[in-house]
Amino acid sequence: MKITRVECLVLANEHPIVRLETDEGLVGWGECFRRARVLAKPAIEQLFAPLLVGQNPLDVEALHRRLMGATQVAGPAGTLAVVVAGVDIALWDLRGKALGQPIWRLMGGRVRSRIPVYASSLRRDLSPEDEAQRVAGFVEQGYRAYKLHGAVPGRVDDPGDHTVETVRAIRAAAGDEVKLLVDVNGAYSVHHALEVGRQLQDLGVAVFECPVPEHNHAALAHVADTLDMAVAAGESHYTAGAFEALITDGRVDVLQPDVVKAAGLTELQKIATLAQVHGKPMTVHNTQPTICTAAHLHFCAVHPNVPYEQEYNIEPVSIRDEWPILPGQLTVKDGHIDVPDGPGLGLEVDEALVRRLAEMHDVRPGL
Repeated sequence: MKITRVECLVLANEHPIVRLETDEGLVGWGECFRRARVLAKPAIEQLFAPLLVGQNPLDVEALHRRLMGATQVAGPAGTLAVVVAGVDIALWDLRGKALGQPIWRLMGGRVRSRIPVYASSLRRDLSPEDEAQRVAGFVEQGYRAYKLHGAVPGRVDDPGDHTVETVRAIRAAAGDEVKLLVDVNGAYSVHHALEVGRQLQDLGVAVFECPVPEHNHAALAHVADTLDMAVAAGESHYTAGAFEALITDGRVDVLQPDVVKAAGLTELQKIATLAQVHGKPMTVHNTQPTICTAAHLHFCAVHPNVPYEQEYNIEPVSIRDEWPILPGQLTVKDGHIDVPDGPGLGLEVDEALVRRLAEMHDVRPGL
């Protein structure tokens, strides 16, 4: 079996989807980080396609090394790791389809068949009271955990931040049982992260994500060592080597890779091995609720040290909500998503819709 065609289809002017086709008629699907859509299509079709056409898609590890080697011409590994990710997911999908097995079985077998998810809000325009009512509504839907994005984007220690007030309002409206996570995307200095962090842990917040810029490992380590609650980071680390530095120098409590940033499932498996060796629990950063989410489900199903609720984007996403490319699949029930059992990713992609969406260039991207 050989790869005969490599495509990157940018759907609704926003979502870069990878399609690999073989001489036996099998098709593998992957997804790249949506904010890298400008890079994805030319990189895949001009740089990566010549390296893939004619190759056996079962050779996933060898092809991953080849692709990552090619990224070195473009600068730091993270520059195109977010594009390699989409190809790698598609290769795993092809491998599973060729062997008639779900990805979770190819990874060694699952320890869970459904994955708990938390409602992840990407909005920062809600008042504390409005966000509190939103949380209460998601709790009624069966979610048992919620993540809010605090701070003021692009500003350090901005006085307009109302993260603590929002958490207080949520506790008043939704009670103490709902698990809360707070992500400020590195918007705090060390001293302010400690000041806010102490208040958040007194309010029972479970996880403080990226309290300081996550590549400032010394600052992360200081915050993680000082606070009692868990500190998480990793969404902007792209390789196993970067995660090793995050573990040893950043000393965070929870590692948080994203399959569409960290060079795909092949690299995610290496990161999981590092996490296991160092005794670090993992969770996944996951804002893309279609193919990316399916890849994460297979990964989370396999690894015992991925014990928590996993991120699920509750904001509008065009290819899930308006034009669903995976109709009737990956649905949240009582705060969980079932792990697909079909070959590969276990997905049925509406290819006719995918082709139509690839011709839509005037759609405004979402959050």
